[in-house]
Amino acid sequence: MVQRASTYRAVQAVSKGKLELVHKPLTDPPPGYVRIQVEACGVCHSDSATVEGLLPIQWPRVPGHEAVGRIDATGEGVEGWKAGQRVGVGFLGGNCGYCAYCRDGDLVNCINQGYTGVQRDGGYAEVMIAKASGLIAVPDDLSSVNAAPLLCAGLTTFSALRNSPARAGDLVAVFGVGGLGHLGVQYARHMGFEVVAIDRGNDRGELSKKLGAHHYVDSSATDVAKALQERGGAQVVLATASGGKAVAAALGGLRRGGTVISLGATDEPIELSAFELLFKELGVEGALTGTPAAGDATLKFSAMSEVAAMVETLPLERAAEAYARMMSGKARFRMVLMMV
Repeated sequence: MVQRASTYRAVQAVSKGKLELVHKPLTDPPPGYVRIQVEACGVCHSDSATVEGLLPIQWPRVPGHEAVGRIDATGEGVEGWKAGQRVGVGFLGGNCGYCAYCRDGDLVNCINQGYTGVQRDGGYAEVMIAKASGLIAVPDDLSSVNAAPLLCAGLTTFSALRNSPARAGDLVAVFGVGGLGHLGVQYARHMGFEVVAIDRGNDRGELSKKLGAHHYVDSSATDVAKALQERGGAQVVLATASGGKAVAAALGGLRRGGTVISLGATDEPIELSAFELLFKELGVEGALTGTPAAGDATLKFSAMSEVAAMVETLPLERAAEAYARMMSGKARFRMVLMMV
């Protein structure tokens, strides 16, 4: 009989900006939760909320909300999930099922839902405990490394585009071809939109075309709004670049009734013209990840259409290095920690 180890390795934030490798005691999952043997975990910019203490946090805390692995134990009352099943855990830690938003079907805005890696330990670890109501099913034809970034970057861009007012054949612009945008371009192309990629410099142009963009606009050399209007105006601009100025600039490229969907988390204010909003009936929206069912759809769609993140991998013990590379903007485009 093989005896299970009583501890597992994890990388946790212990103070502002400091990550350290530790051994944590293995525990059984409480009612409604599962225990997962993590195989891979993406390193996301939102992890800075934990590592840098941008949100109210109690250190030590294990970051990571793009975790993929196999269930090895289920808590009392868990139904629909079983040991050995491959699952993913995203940013939302699992809805409560009884608050006013949950009762209305709005699981994303559940007021009792914690954030993975913020209120509960996340996936920078060999083992994690996760609430069953937040789990996402991982298809067999997606590797754990490829699936991990899709649980946040993929889910966020996929859901935003799928729920947008754009329809097949409409002009859709993706502002920023980086960690989110390089996936947004791929999803937009496979959803049947006419895709315009927008970024700074000629180097992103060739990449954008390879990812599926029909057109590329170099924002450092071209008036973005004018370029979009010359093509009739965008029905949707997916603004993945952080910054209120980028969102405001995108408004001028919309057609009447068009919408800017902002995905970049920033505290920079967005300056908008009420005249533009009123007389062109424009909209500005934000999109925060998606439901577990949308996560299932994201992974399934990605596998069917061969949408994939560009990733760099490092072992768990080099998590601090992976985090630093991601925060510096040097990663191209997603960092993934490997446990096995």
